[in-house]
Amino acid sequence: QVQLVESGGGLVQAGGALRLSCVASERIFSLNAMGWYRQAPGKQRELVARISSGGSIMYSDSVKGRFTISTDSAKNTVYLQMASLKPEDTAVYYCNAVRSVPFRDYWGQGTQVTVSS
Repeated sequence: QVQLVESGGGLVQAGGALRLSCVASERIFSLNAMGWYRQAPGKQRELVARISSGGSIMYSDSVKGRFTISTDSAKNTVYLQMASLKPEDTAVYYCNAVRSVPFRDYWGQGTQVTVSS
């Protein structure tokens, strides 16, 4: 069982920046992918950014060019640097980790990001 603990959420004005952190309880190179999802009130959870163990990165169209996902293997941490934040980025952000064999899907508890206009 992989434990994921997020931090870094908060209240920020539109145009501002935040950095989210997610610390994993085991070495992240043992996981096949890690990512960030978000869920706004009344909406489905959606993928924000994902990075594979091979270094492939994908972003949702809504955050491309504004958000950056990165990892620090020494700290077993994945980051989401968010810039040029918009009110529509307001959501609970969840860290996710995937192990392919056997398949396991792990989630953090979530961290609230609120962007005021």
